[in-house]
Amino acid sequence: MNQTKIFTLISLLLFATSILFFTASAIAQDGTIYPLDAPEEPNAIPLITGGVEDQPASETWFRQWGDPMARNITEATLTPFLPDPAKANGAAVIVAPGGGFRWLSMGNEGWEVAQALADQGIAAFVLKYRLHPTPVSLDDFRDWMNRPRPAPSDSSDDDQNDDPPSPPRMDLANQLEDAESAYAMIVDRAEEWGVDTDRIGMIGFSAGADLTMHSTLNSETMKLAFIGPIYGGMGPVEVPDNAPPMFNVIATDDFLFGGQFGVIKSWYEAGIPVEFHLYQNGGHGFGLGNPDRTSNRWFDAFIHWLDVNDFLAADSES
Repeated sequence: MNQTKIFTLISLLLFATSILFFTASAIAQDGTIYPLDAPEEPNAIPLITGGVEDQPASETWFRQWGDPMARNITEATLTPFLPDPAKANGAAVIVAPGGGFRWLSMGNEGWEVAQALADQGIAAFVLKYRLHPTPVSLDDFRDWMNRPRPAPSDSSDDDQNDDPPSPPRMDLANQLEDAESAYAMIVDRAEEWGVDTDRIGMIGFSAGADLTMHSTLNSETMKLAFIGPIYGGMGPVEVPDNAPPMFNVIATDDFLFGGQFGVIKSWYEAGIPVEFHLYQNGGHGFGLGNPDRTSNRWFDAFIHWLDVNDFLAADSES
């Protein structure tokens, strides 16, 4: 074979490889919903909090934007991400992924965040909480996700809008029970996991941020030392006297922001420490961050906030 043919063959192979790589990358990064076999979760601990009423489907997984997602969760679990004992500082964080209480972004807002916390010496626990039912088949679920939605100005009447309601209108009894069970398990196994029970916090994303807030406002058993609602609801709330310090993050181009500062003002007027980061951009669902967005540094700011407030210190009085 002469050099010209060899060069042509190599060029064709490189071109084909680039096409395959581009196609795979596009599939991994686009918003299309793809089926996904349930991943192994060898460290997931069942919380035994019960099932979901009127749930005809079993738990299934899909992939969107390159991230693994779970839906129709009927059995809650808690997955520990424990730090290297040489780096462990005793602090612990319950991590609640988001997904509108209809699915959970387990990778982007769960496992990745928990591992990042463990790398900082913080014991992290991903809460896979029970969800409201979605269609059994992936095709029906995909159609439901992609259905036309009324404009905000046309959706004031709940009867005309089939989007999942936001707290407090949505019944979060199951989710609160799961969060309380997770907290109780961490307290019960604190010595085994190297956790200081005075320094257990909770961080959540989107719906997980709303669950974090709901737990803070309504639980009689969780004594959270700090909370971190990340791109959650921003409306005002009635703050309990024993509410913990709050670290709050959202971007101006997030549809949940809308120029609202209600929850921040509520914490401020209650005289409870609050730190608020309003980023220029980032959209919604950015997890630890997306390229070229100002919101990408929020995690570093969160760790600094924990450190300055002595939540990472063994002699914390929180």
